[in-house]
Amino acid sequence: MQIVSRYTDLIPPYIWTEELARFVFIWMIMIGAMLGVREVAHFNVDIWARLTPRGEAALNLVTQLATLVFALVFVFSGIEFTRFAIFRISELAELPLWVIHVAWPLTGLARIVFLGEQFVDNARILFARQPA
Repeated sequence: MQIVSRYTDLIPPYIWTEELARFVFIWMIMIGAMLGVREVAHFNVDIWARLTPRGEAALNLVTQLATLVFALVFVFSGIEFTRFAIFRISELAELPLWVIHVAWPLTGLARIVFLGEQFVDNARILFARQPA
């Protein structure tokens, strides 16, 4: 849109398109982070090549607890961040800033939900009875 606005009169040549692109980029990053946690691909590094299913479940629970800490930071700091922007508007696009800032607490909440699913799955594996 910026290129079209620079070289034609179809779109007024304001810089609001750049600001809107930044806001969409923020949402894309947050949605990608949500999906990364959902698909167990977010910050996932394999250090041990071969673990038993129980060992892997235990290790996953530890990493999920660490990720939960960051998710809680996103929720609580994101709420404060959104409150700061509740009555503000962006300078060029004149969009309410809370629409952009609410991406942080929503990302944290989505992470908590997805981590809860994974936590239950790994707890079942870890605490399952071994066949006799």
